[in-house]
Amino acid sequence: MKVTYFSQEGLDKLRKELRFLKTDERRRIAEEIDEARSKGDLSENAEYDAAKEAQGHLEKRIAELEESLSNARVVDEKNIDDSKVYILSTVTILNKKTNKQMKYTLVSKEEADFAQGKISVDSPIGSALLGKEKGETVSVKVPAGMLELEIQNIERN
Repeated sequence: MKVTYFSQEGLDKLRKELRFLKTDERRRIAEEIDEARSKGDLSENAEYDAAKEAQGHLEKRIAELEESLSNARVVDEKNIDDSKVYILSTVTILNKKTNKQMKYTLVSKEEADFAQGKISVDSPIGSALLGKEKGETVSVKVPAGMLELEIQNIERN
């Protein structure tokens, strides 16, 4: 059983999604299944098949969320060393090859959103940065090749 660490905001977001899926979405898909059933022969009913498939995906997502939430812990930021990169750290890094500066906040995989600058601690870059200090350089293997990243700043939100 792997413990997953969340910000309070991220945990609340997952709980809200789970409530929505268990109530509104389940009800909507059940209605779609009932409507498709009412059209007769189920053996050649594409609407019924699609609704049942959607139901399977929904139940899988619900199970994933329940698993994540059952092993969830909220990070107490008061007990985290600010001099090192940990979950919920916002890290400014310099790509030494391109001389491009990037800023990411490390979060759980469930909270990751690249468009918002949130990367998972389980991602190649996130896991390479964990536990490192300002000024350190890490080598990271990514699909595009090797990256040399220098940690320029560590902040806590």
